[in-house]
Amino acid sequence: MRRFLLLALLSCTAVPSAAEPPMREAPIHLTPGAAPASPELVATLAEKDRQLFDAVFGCKPELLKTLVAEDFEFFHDKHGLTTQSGAQFVKDITGMCARQAAGTDFRARRELVPGSMTVHVIGNYGAMQMGTHRFFALRSGEPDRLTETGKFIDLWKREGDAWKLARVISYDHQLAE
Repeated sequence: MRRFLLLALLSCTAVPSAAEPPMREAPIHLTPGAAPASPELVATLAEKDRQLFDAVFGCKPELLKTLVAEDFEFFHDKHGLTTQSGAQFVKDITGMCARQAAGTDFRARRELVPGSMTVHVIGNYGAMQMGTHRFFALRSGEPDRLTETGKFIDLWKREGDAWKLARVISYDHQLAE
């Protein structure tokens, strides 16, 4: 019985039939990654980054609307997926600004850590911006107080001549000591 099973297995796997062409190896086709980000692109995204945080912490919802994509998503290490559309993000920031005006939330500012920003082209989609930033609490008559640092990955989508923020991953937040 064992001999029969062994012969049956060998006959199934040993040699391809004459009707089957021999297997050929697929050619290896590799393509290089995207070109490095140009100085112009780096400058453009640095300016978009500045505008974004001016709109968020300066409570400028009309400016913010021009910067985020309709399909915007925001992922945060503390809160998970927090936003799933540009309109929702603008609404959330508008609410934050109302709470700040009422004294419920503290006012804050964000500072990009000098030299931390990198930009990488993402094919024909857009570009990824990465960096480290610091957040400060603002109190009248007091120096700005560092509250935390964090890292970010922003995916910017090219829409015609405009750059729209499509995805944010905000992570590695560390409270200031």
